Amino acid sequence: MDFALTEEQVLIRDMARDFASRELAPIAGDLDKEEKFPEKQLRMMGELGLMGVNIPEEYGGAEAGSVATSLAIMEIASGCASAAVTMSVTNMVAEVICSFGTEDQKRKYVPRICSGEYSCAAFGLSETGAGSDPGSMKTKAAKSRDEWILNGEKLWISHGDHAGVVVVWARTGGKGTRGLSAFLVEQGTPGFTPGKKEDKMGLRASTTVPLLFEDCRIPADTLLGEENAGFKVAMMALDGGRIGIASQAIGIARAAQHEAVEYAKERQQFSKPISSFQAVQWMLADNETAISAAESLTLQAAWLKQAKKPFTRQASMSKVFSTEMANEVCAKAVQIHGGYGYVKEYPVERHYRDVRVTTIYEGTNQVQRVVIGRELLK
Repeated sequence: MDFALTEEQVLIRDMARDFASRELAPIAGDLDKEEKFPEKQLRMMGELGLMGVNIPEEYGGAEAGSVATSLAIMEIASGCASAAVTMSVTNMVAEVICSFGTEDQKRKYVPRICSGEYSCAAFGLSETGAGSDPGSMKTKAAKSRDEWILNGEKLWISHGDHAGVVVVWARTGGKGTRGLSAFLVEQGTPGFTPGKKEDKMGLRASTTVPLLFEDCRIPADTLLGEENAGFKVAMMALDGGRIGIASQAIGIARAAQHEAVEYAKERQQFSKPISSFQAVQWMLADNETAISAAESLTLQAAWLKQAKKPFTRQASMSKVFSTEMANEVCAKAVQIHGGYGYVKEYPVERHYRDVRVTTIYEGTNQVQRVVIGRELLK
């Protein structure tokens, strides 16, 4: 069993780490405070190849694999969690187009996503009554000669107001998941309107918006995959996306752990640094152990995906374990900071807010446990 990274994986990890430390970490607090979408930095990430890490070179990607994608998201998340979720979703959309798109669709959209021409791409699945239950989806797509007409509303769409293209799911057939189809909808299409951004607890530099479709006419060739087979497209995308969110959570946990270690070495109580107290050392030790375990589980899932082996169970396991671990690590980091951890002057306050949503999106952790149980009992 070889745990060593390849030379290419190390290069991508180190490049992402350098970018995160230079371009993201110094401004992450201001981006959060101002709720400013990091458009410039995301386009720079595209130019570096970070928006298509697992995409074939012929479509503008780095073709470096799922392990490298996971490593890069971890590093970006350590610098700015908001940028990391945008990176994760954008890579996921590029991959799903490569997997299910026609040759024309791949050549039209994927190079724009990978290069940074589009600052990001979005994933439009959830609705008010169809979050964990996509079979209840109400957005409809009606066929009319050589076009589709979309009507409905999506909810909780990460950076849906900035994305160059959005994969949108709509009902084209009967009830349940078998009547769903996926479509590629470009920003600016008449009848497609992003709504007001949500006022969120964390990830405040990443917009979250509803998407409104009112007689939105799109060409027939924007259908992604087969008609009424969109649920398969969504599930494939979400399996990979869960590795991305696990990676994001690990990056946030790493950043919080770093802040806690540095603070513990500097903070003096009873005439010595608090790092000399066993209670603090044990919290730091538990954090470090949990982070390492989450990394191993997540990279295993990424490796299985890269090797084209079944990885659904491992993706859900990595998502559950990594996100719950990261929430606990961030809580302990705040605790180690004491009162200072509760004020915005110190980054751990932001990390604590940013990490909370990771147990919710890309499928709640309760749903992940259903997936894991189902896979075990097959």
